[in-house]
Amino acid sequence: MTGQGDVRIDVADDVNALCRALLTLRTEAEMRRFLRDLTTPGEMQALAERWRVARMLDEGAKSYREISAEAGVSTTTVTRVARFLTQEDHQGYRLVLDRTRETEA
Repeated sequence: MTGQGDVRIDVADDVNALCRALLTLRTEAEMRRFLRDLTTPGEMQALAERWRVARMLDEGAKSYREISAEAGVSTTTVTRVARFLTQEDHQGYRLVLDRTRETEA
């Protein structure tokens, strides 16, 4: 990928640097501060909505339409989160849901 002035930009390096930066945060308050600087209010809302949908899907008590209405997101968003939660190889949602459950127990 090229950027301004045809300077080579390695997105993978940038993503890795972001991951390392996130790992330096020690508290919920620190994470919130960083995310507020990093994201727009709309991006923050979208991230929070997806996480809410993932938690609701994990509970398994509601239909996609019910989750869509309650979370205020489209059924497309619910379907996409469900696919990543159950079918995709990375299983990031699953990892964090399981770890969150462990820390709350």
